Amino acid sequence: MAIKDPKVVRVAKIELIGGQAKPGPGLASVGINMADFTRQFNDQTKDKNGEIIPCVIYAYKDKSFKFETKTTPASILLKKAAKIQKAGKNQLTDHVATITKEQALEIARYKLPDLNANTEEAALRMIAGTAKQMGIQITGVDLTPKRNKGVQH
Repeated sequence: MAIKDPKVVRVAKIELIGGQAKPGPGLASVGINMADFTRQFNDQTKDKNGEIIPCVIYAYKDKSFKFETKTTPASILLKKAAKIQKAGKNQLTDHVATITKEQALEIARYKLPDLNANTEEAALRMIAGTAKQMGIQITGVDLTPKRNKGVQH
């Protein structure tokens, strides 16, 4: 990611537990006031206590910062919905669980702001692709590629 603000000296992407961030080596390397960051992060994420929250931190020269939180990773949400601890190692041979289309659509709606998708259907297809890679099947979702019939190359 390109640094756009001339005062920004570091952009760090980390994953923290919502409402439970603590100062540590991961934050020390960013070069910010860890106590301020953890207090602000924990206040902002207290409603997501215990969930893994990806965070992008923009550190400035004067040790100040700003941060953005993202939605919980799809793989974690899928494991939670499927009630499994680990995903399958090989998507072709390992089938570890099955979830419903409604469960996948709920995850897609939650993840939509962070996905590169404009519609719920596109987001659902992305979530279904992640599930397929994990060995999780979704009932009622067809993953065959859609073809543009009007475009010829």
